[in-house]
Parts: sequence; structure tokens; C-alpha cells
Amino acid sequence: MDIFQDYAYYYQALYKDKDYRGEAVKIDGLLKHYSDTKIKTILNAGCGGGYHDTEFSRMGYRVTGVDQSFGMIETAAANAKKNGVSIKYLQGDIRSFNPQEKYDAVISLFHVMSYQNTNQDLLDAFSSCRSAVKEGAVFLFDAWYGPGVLRDIPAVRVKKAEAGNKSIIRIASPRMHDKDNLVDVSYEILVIDNESRSVQKIEEIHKMRYLFKPEIELILNQSGFRLIDILDCNTLGDTDYSSWTCYFIAKAE
Repeated sequence: MDIFQDYAYYYQALYKDKDYRGEAVKIDGLLKHYSDTKIKTILNAGCGGGYHDTEFSRMGYRVTGVDQSFGMIETAAANAKKNGVSIKYLQGDIRSFNPQEKYDAVISLFHVMSYQNTNQDLLDAFSSCRSAVKEGAVFLFDAWYGPGVLRDIPAVRVKKAEAGNKSIIRIASPRMHDKDNLVDVSYEILVIDNESRSVQKIEEIHKMRYLFKPEIELILNQSGFRLIDILDCNTLGDTDYSSWTCYFIAKAE
């Protein structure tokens, strides 16, 4: 089931304050630092609305984005057209995606890998990414980092946004599952028409897995990658118990 089927249409409004350009610059620097060769082509596994892709395209990369959500692919294609950039988008599940070419690097951002709830999900996703790149290619993804999540337990959060004549209120309520390293994030999204005062309610549950180095290192090895570094997403320094999200960086063997 596509958990983003309704959420996609309000995604842009809810994350309009996100610094996609800044994050893309950060990723660009990491890719250049960890790659032994010049990167020209990038596969974005779980591209969402394509906002990072636009920035990478402006930097000169040739980008292909894949996402299982048709709504997100529509949003991404419209975003590319609006910004005058050429980006290839494909609808597909990153766990079973069959790439038709080999890329110089593969990235996966905005915690897509935390949506892979089981070891088999992660193995399938990593294996699919490995089949998409050449030997020595960099694989970079971010995720919820287990030590930080367990130190700062998820709590109820409310976010508000505006989209045209609509007000959007999102309430995120977490429920943790300790045996599975999962958090069920229940989203209740209220879309209020400011003219008619009518209210649309959207309810979805996003299952998020928080990840630890030993399990990721093992599953990466099983899929043909070697873990080479872990960095705090905010500081780009070493992770610790204050790191809620991190970058895992690997190379294809």
C-alpha cells in the first residue's frame, strides 16, 4: 500500500521550510570526499517530491529518481519542469527496482531506509542499490540513528503550514515497539479550507525503524557494500547519543 497516497499532495507545504539546497550542497561535498572517481550520474532511491534532485541537477549531475509513490513521482516531475531541469523519474519499489543502467553513486535521503522495517527489507533495498552501481561507487543514505532515538524518545509533535487558501495541521503521535526497533508514527492531517471552513482529515501510519551500526554493517556486507563511515547529519562529525539522524556511507565491492 502507498502510505503517501494522500500525504504527497500536502508534502510540499509541510516541508517548504526544509533547506534542500543546503542538504544537497552537504551531500555533494560528501560524495566528492568519499568517491575515488568523478561522479556524473546519481540514482536517488526514494526520491520523494524531487526537491533534492533539482539541486543536484543544477550542480551538473545527471539524476534519476525512483519512488514507489505515484503521487510523489507526479510531484517530482512537476517540480523538475517548473525549475527547468531534466530529471528522469521512475515509479518503483526500491526493494525490487531493476535498474537499466549503472550509476556512479546512489543516495537515499529523508530517512527512506528507516521505512525498511525488517532485515529482509533492508537487504532487498541494499541489494537493489548495489545492482545499480559500479564497483567502488559510493552509497550514501540517512536514517534514524538508534542510540540517539533511544536517548531522546519520540514525542507528539504538531506542525502547521499554509497551501493557497488551505491551512494544514499535522499531528504526529508515536508508538514505540522495542522488540522490533520500530516507531509507529500516526499522522492526523487536518486540511482546512479557509473560505468554506470545510475540513478534510487524512490519517496515516508511517512505520519507522531506528538503525544501529552493527546490523547495517552486516546487511551492507551481505548485499555487496562495505561500510566506510557514519556521520551525524547535523554536524558531519562523529555520531554519539545526541545524534538523532546519521549518514551511513558505504562503497560497492
